[in-house]
Amino acid sequence: MAHANARLGPAGRRRLVYLMCELGWPERRAAESLGVSGATAHRWKRRWLSASAEARQSGCWARDRSSRPRRSSSRTPAQIERRVLAARERTGWGPRLIAGETGVAHSTVHAILKRHGCSRAPRPARDAFRRYEWPCPGDLLHMDVKRYPRFRRPGHAVTGDRRDKRQRRNPLGHDYFHAVVDDHTRLAYGELLGDERAVTVTAFTARALAWFARRGITPRRLMTDGAMSYRNNRALRALLAERGIRHIITPPYTPRWNGKVERFH
Repeated sequence: MAHANARLGPAGRRRLVYLMCELGWPERRAAESLGVSGATAHRWKRRWLSASAEARQSGCWARDRSSRPRRSSSRTPAQIERRVLAARERTGWGPRLIAGETGVAHSTVHAILKRHGCSRAPRPARDAFRRYEWPCPGDLLHMDVKRYPRFRRPGHAVTGDRRDKRQRRNPLGHDYFHAVVDDHTRLAYGELLGDERAVTVTAFTARALAWFARRGITPRRLMTDGAMSYRNNRALRALLAERGIRHIITPPYTPRWNGKVERFH
């Protein structure tokens, strides 16, 4: 794209047309005054004469046009495009399956679908946010664990220096912050522990339930994600059954179910 103040940018083109069409200079003389060829002066004069009044007023006639050709002799005929689009709408198939049905090369099918904006299936509408809060303390507890890497000195989040990548290997290991949040009161209990194994999770849950009990909260339900230490933990299952607590495991890829403790972390 030409610079706006270049010799023959939009400003130079308007000056060239002014000399030829307003002052009546010959094309050769106007071209020599601006240091361009006569063919260039003739082209911009024709562009000005063929422009509409609106284009002259806005000055868009002096802007660069796209280098894309007006016509393409190798473009797929319209009837074949309609057949490909109809197959896409009827079946929802991808380019290769549509190519097998229509006899058109799959690369051509993909180009047709992309040209008409249907190369990707439309995304389903996202569900509206469903905010909820159980009516009584203890009706639902949210439990989760967050892993934090240990470090000897502050990292780039504090120093702003990303050149040192040695800490990314975390040779010091990790700490695990286990937390339980009450759905109604948002009262939270947490501990920083050395791992997230089943034995550690079970012991932490017992301490958390005792902590809530000392504050007059009797848990009825406990929600966790599908981590192995929650889902396949027999000791945890026995602990919850003994206390009469229902264990709710969120479906895969639904962290919003357990969003209160996720937000707490």
